Amino acid sequence: MSKRVQLLLNQDVRKLGKAGDVVEVAPGYARNYLIPQQLAVRTTPGILKQVEIRKQKEQERIAQIKRDADSRKTALETIGRFTVQKQLGEGEAIFGTVTDRDVAAAIETATGQEIDRHGISLPEINKIGFYKAQVKLHAEVTAEIEIQVTPL
Repeated sequence: MSKRVQLLLNQDVRKLGKAGDVVEVAPGYARNYLIPQQLAVRTTPGILKQVEIRKQKEQERIAQIKRDADSRKTALETIGRFTVQKQLGEGEAIFGTVTDRDVAAAIETATGQEIDRHGISLPEINKIGFYKAQVKLHAEVTAEIEIQVTPL
């Protein structure tokens, strides 16, 4: 069995890896396809060092995003309650329902933070009162807030 060749991918290669990945492939595959098509380059100690630095910076960036999400969670949970006003019908029932757009708008007016409405999960809200909602700020960070539905 022949020796494997270590390469750095310049572009995404299906079933092999993404751009920036260091992969080991058969010498013929490297020599006949990946290198001539400029999909990859041979690795050197300098290139490996650059890859490590790039990975470290990416990890720091991801950690910073998570810290930002944690601070946003703290801010939302400190405020705790957000008010949504809806038009009232008969017997405390509201016209329509409270949607994730309504909650996102209430959060934005109260905090100045823009929240992705797709990350908000609400129970069925058809009457005035208090409800709990989940706001997903990051893959690992979810804030729980209280929604108060009041008449207009």
